[in-house]
Amino acid sequence: AQTAFILIVCNDARRGQRLRDQLRSRWKHSCHVVSSPDEAVESIRTRVPDVVVVADGANDGKAIGSIGKLLARGGPDSALVVLGRDGAAPQKPAGLGELLALPATLDEDELLRRIDEIARRAVARHEDRLLKQSLERTEIQPYSGLVGASPAMRRIIERIRKAARNKLTVLIIGETGTGKELIARAIHNASDRARKPFCSLNCAGLSETLIESELFGHVKGSFTGAIADRKGYFAAADGGTLFLDEIGDMPLRMQAKLLRVLELREFTPVGSTEVHRVDVRVIAATNADLKQKIEEKQFREDLYYRLHQWVIHVPPLRERREDIPLLAHWLLQQANREHGLEVEGFTSEAMNALTRYYWPGNVRELKNVIESTACEVGRGRIDAKDLPEEIRGTRDLAPLSASGLVGLTLEQVERLMIERTLQATGGNREQAAKMLDIGTRTLYRKIKEYGLS
Repeated sequence: AQTAFILIVCNDARRGQRLRDQLRSRWKHSCHVVSSPDEAVESIRTRVPDVVVVADGANDGKAIGSIGKLLARGGPDSALVVLGRDGAAPQKPAGLGELLALPATLDEDELLRRIDEIARRAVARHEDRLLKQSLERTEIQPYSGLVGASPAMRRIIERIRKAARNKLTVLIIGETGTGKELIARAIHNASDRARKPFCSLNCAGLSETLIESELFGHVKGSFTGAIADRKGYFAAADGGTLFLDEIGDMPLRMQAKLLRVLELREFTPVGSTEVHRVDVRVIAATNADLKQKIEEKQFREDLYYRLHQWVIHVPPLRERREDIPLLAHWLLQQANREHGLEVEGFTSEAMNALTRYYWPGNVRELKNVIESTACEVGRGRIDAKDLPEEIRGTRDLAPLSASGLVGLTLEQVERLMIERTLQATGGNREQAAKMLDIGTRTLYRKIKEYGLS
């Protein structure tokens, strides 16, 4: 929650303390009470507040004017609230974020609620300005389409640069939507193969016959439907790079044939006896645990080590949240260009919601959210209320402490951990299973067992 520093100027000590205590207990605002305008001036010079509340005998026009001018110079996002002037607002000093007069007839609950609203607006203005300044200072310079300034992204870019200078087979490991193909293209574009083809094949869901034909090509009549000779991906990528996505889903027999190509640099089209020599750099990617697949006899260990020559681990977006503001603004710029929009940016509440969200779909999900929301808004700034409900409603889950688990049975702890993980992933069971390091079938069984469905 956004909290503010509020300076209360009130010559009635009991009332000032009551306002302070209520603002602290209800909304956790930090408050300081002084009894005169002179004390308020000294306090503002020491620490600029987000809101100054001037009450009772301290609200004469001269005092308000001096406080307002000082506040405008030191805190352009701050607000000045004047109580007991029957709603007649004095002139707002130039540069002050907000000035509001509230009538003496306002009951205390409504008064406190209005002060809280004003305080949150002041904090939001301050955060908006800081974010804008930060983005102005940080020029968004993507590296081959990759955006981010976090230590994790800097490490990835360094690995890409080194991979571009060597000739090793590359294995990119990361969740769906983290930009694995973008990394593969970045390696290709920075290498001496950049002028040659970059070809991409997703191995997921392809039968053994189809994937063999896709990779190695086929000759006319080699199988039903083969009405002409067809060149495969290896031939098409000769001299360049072949990106094999979801390599963990490749059928076992095809894994043996791929290993042979990697080792001997030659292949035979389906239905042919002619051996073709090829010079292709293979970059593979997976979101699966290949070691677990080896244990389950679903992936060849020899192929794993052949692919494991140069590994790039891509962290999920939730593990590099500091990149989200840069990414969000970069994606918004792209959406504006592509769709002819005039969306200027994000409010602090919207950016807070974006950085808090778990992003099970990673950068791909963020891109879809930014693009669709920008198209909905059209112009101005994106606010939290414009975002999808699951994003604007999310809150960081309080971590479970060891002391909080004392007295629970192992079954109760397990149920709690599964429930929390499902909440964190927005109900994505496949993602939750990965986080809990269990099989998807096991998770489905546990969900049914504990009545969590």
